[in-house]
Amino acid sequence: MSDSRPLAVFLMGPTAAGKTDAAIALYERLGCELISVDSAMVYRGMDIGSAKPSALELKRAPHRLIDIRDPANPYSAADFRQDALCEMRQISQSGKVPLLVGGTMLYFKQLVDGVANLPAASPEIRTQLDKRWREEGLLALHRTLAEVDPEAGKRIHPNDPQRTLRALEVYYASGRPMSELWAEQEASTFPWRVVSIALAPENRGVLHQRIAQRFALMLEEGLIDEVAALKQRDDLHLGLPAMKSVGYRQVWEYLDGEIDHTALLERGVIATRQLAKRQLTWLRRWKELHWVDSQHTHALDNVLKLVRESGA
Repeated sequence: MSDSRPLAVFLMGPTAAGKTDAAIALYERLGCELISVDSAMVYRGMDIGSAKPSALELKRAPHRLIDIRDPANPYSAADFRQDALCEMRQISQSGKVPLLVGGTMLYFKQLVDGVANLPAASPEIRTQLDKRWREEGLLALHRTLAEVDPEAGKRIHPNDPQRTLRALEVYYASGRPMSELWAEQEASTFPWRVVSIALAPENRGVLHQRIAQRFALMLEEGLIDEVAALKQRDDLHLGLPAMKSVGYRQVWEYLDGEIDHTALLERGVIATRQLAKRQLTWLRRWKELHWVDSQHTHALDNVLKLVRESGA
């Protein structure tokens, strides 16, 4: 039975893998419309550290969901889902294929899986549960969870306080097991037929080298001045999601005098490598994913072939 849903392309991959260049080529050669999937590029004034496409690149190939939020106003995965679905509908209705490109894997997952219809946090119930945790211990709470919601009890580790407490909170607030709400969410069908492509070098040493070179280049291009300008604002601080972004936090600490320039370079590279490792972990769990070696001579041709074969 053929799938009549409109096509969408997900171009994913770790940081510094060359996703932007590939996305621009897909825009120019196949007419795909681009949507950025990046938790830092959404913020205005965060250009160098987020590796945002240049003004010239954006003129060549416009990206939606870039520069849509002030860094003082946090942008969540739920916000992204709402905005991305709106953009995808517009693109599909115009007869084009939405191509979502980026490395914020939580955004991709939230987009496809949706948001479970969970009750809001209840301070009263959480206070009661915290009291029980202190008095009875976490294992006792997990045993209660296993009684009222056996499926959640199996999926949540007995030593995971955050998820155990949240599952009990959901049960007491809604009167329904969290596993039922999970099942309802998983049963819903994403409105697009998706071809998912991961662009990444097979040799991780190459990726590490690219990361080190790119962070050093960011510093040369003015990342410190960019963060200094943000730091002058009274409404920005390290507690905000935007300022916690890789590179920005390290430069902020440098400007505060907590680390010297050598440590800045070292910590920036380490933080970016850790980000890439987390992204690759997410990707290995992604279903029906097509891997393309970004270092292969015909990497771009291989990406184009996958998209064409999918019906774009």
